[in-house]
Amino acid sequence: MEKEASGNECGEGEELQQAVSRWVKLNVGGQVYTTTVDTLLREPDSMLARMFLQDGNVIRPSERDEQGAYLIDRSPHYFEPILNYLRHGQFVCDAQISIKGVLEEARFFGICSLVAHLEELISQQEGPPNDYRPLTRIDVIKAIIQTSVLTELRFQGVNLSGADLRKLDFRNINFKYANMSRCNLSHTNLNYCCLERADLQYANLECAQLVSIRALCANMEGANLRGCNFEDPTGVRTNLEGVNLKGACLESSNMAGVNLRVANLKNANMKNCNLRSAVLAGADLERCNLSGSDLQEANLRGANLKDAELTLMVTPLHMSQAIR
Repeated sequence: MEKEASGNECGEGEELQQAVSRWVKLNVGGQVYTTTVDTLLREPDSMLARMFLQDGNVIRPSERDEQGAYLIDRSPHYFEPILNYLRHGQFVCDAQISIKGVLEEARFFGICSLVAHLEELISQQEGPPNDYRPLTRIDVIKAIIQTSVLTELRFQGVNLSGADLRKLDFRNINFKYANMSRCNLSHTNLNYCCLERADLQYANLECAQLVSIRALCANMEGANLRGCNFEDPTGVRTNLEGVNLKGACLESSNMAGVNLRVANLKNANMKNCNLRSAVLAGADLERCNLSGSDLQEANLRGANLKDAELTLMVTPLHMSQAIR
């Protein structure tokens, strides 16, 4: 009986000793933290886990202080959120703690899941890089003022989305591939500009001057081009070949001689437009409103006129080149 009791006491002592050994102290930059080995093993590939693993893939633990805590020469300010993350799997830190500082410490300790989480969090907080942020009206005006009249001004590929650019003079400027969606360009002078493949979706160009622009394959879906002038008195055609004007408003615009070959004009409003000698060959004019427009000498060969509105036209359709 005594031997059995002695054996039980021995077993309980070993269990107690094992439980005690699961607790460890870490002295991080002078601040002592008490935690369990199980907590540190939550990220098996981390440096902290490898300090206490029992297999061969270990890092030799650092020296200890006088209290037996393992010495780690890192910032305690950023270590505490990391330790709490290992405890409960959620990242929580006080507002005064820099997330970038915690990220650097997480990289040092090899807490991969936390690194990925913090990188995403920082990316969301900082937003897009400055290179991708839209320029403002002030930015554009500064660029115009600082550029010599003898130098070509280029906004090629620039993000101008949503900018208020009304009543500015942009003559001869290169906007190729620029993002100008939802810009306010009303009463703007865009004569002789390059707008090839520019994004002008839902932009406001009401009463803009668009003489001899080059806008091949530009996206002007839903744009407001009411009352615009496209006609060059010298006879040079404005080139809108392949442009997307789906659902756009071009009412009362002067588009004489404009090249709209294979353009998408589905559901566009072209009421009372001057389209004399315009090239609309192969254009999609399905459900386009052309009532009151002047199509004298216009080229409509191969155009899709399904359900187009052709009432009250200034020039009868048979006088255009559609049936010639």
